Amino acid sequence: MTDRMLNELGYYLLAGAGGEGPAGLVAEARRGEQLGFGTAFISERWNFKEASSLTGAALAVTSNMRIATGATNHNTRHPLITGAWAATMHRLSGGRFTLGLGRGVAAIYNAFGVSSVTTAQLEDFAQVMRRLWHGEIIVHHDGPIGQYQMLLLDPDFDEDIRLAIVAFGPKTLALAGREFDDVILHTYFTPETVQRAVATVKTAAEQAGRDPATVRVWSCFATVGDHLPEELRLKKTVARLATYLQGYGDLIVGTNGWDPAVLQKFRDDKVVQSIPGGIDHKATADQIQHIATLIPDEWLEPSATGSPQQCVARVRKEFDYGADAVILHGATPDELEPIVSAYRTAAK
Repeated sequence: MTDRMLNELGYYLLAGAGGEGPAGLVAEARRGEQLGFGTAFISERWNFKEASSLTGAALAVTSNMRIATGATNHNTRHPLITGAWAATMHRLSGGRFTLGLGRGVAAIYNAFGVSSVTTAQLEDFAQVMRRLWHGEIIVHHDGPIGQYQMLLLDPDFDEDIRLAIVAFGPKTLALAGREFDDVILHTYFTPETVQRAVATVKTAAEQAGRDPATVRVWSCFATVGDHLPEELRLKKTVARLATYLQGYGDLIVGTNGWDPAVLQKFRDDKVVQSIPGGIDHKATADQIQHIATLIPDEWLEPSATGSPQQCVARVRKEFDYGADAVILHGATPDELEPIVSAYRTAAK
């Protein structure tokens, strides 16, 4: 274990599609803690990245590092299942668990028969969780998350469990400031977007009577150093951004003020249209090389690339733009080790 935990830095376990499978999580969790990361995040997917199983494993093999879902959904489990899961992880770990929520991709969830998540539901759910974790018996709940004759976990509970939310638009960011402890921004946010998002969160917190400093805003920041092979770097940068453009391109382009004509050209491209699924895990190296010609350099700029020292310098700018903490996104702890080492050196 290193001398100082880097509480301002986080990373994702089983980044992306999950690598070779869930068994790799144990080594990644131990390695991340060894490097001194303050938080490891788990993004749920409906394959072998089921969040409750993975958080239990990660907390069991670590001692100091916080484990957070970033994110799961509130409407894929009964509220009491989610509440009990969070309370179990909280007690298991001595308070190192954060329950992080998100919306998911509406079109995909609708196809699966799962209703779209609304801002009102996220607010209602957060408030219900706080009440349950503090032992309240909720009778005849009738709110955005549904109708329940009774909700109860344990009347002896008095648990302060951190809640996080993945936030994109201004309404969700404002909700984050009112109700949540951690806010996870999206990857490839421009500096202007980060600054605007932070201001929205902190202002909403203040208006809700909260101390804005207690709401921690995480910049989720693609960090892919030149010490990695070029083909892998393109997969972690170009292919990852291209996958976001596939899923919700209008949202990310509109949020960043990018040119929608470029997005349309990307969508119309025959290579893009030929890929059966997410580009980051379905496209070949040649296809990704071609897609790289469709994405402007300025769209890829909000990322840490180059030497470890250059990566550190770019990561530190996210703090200048107002972020309280930074997730080094898209790489394993071993891939991030030279950058973390350079970060420590620069801090001395």
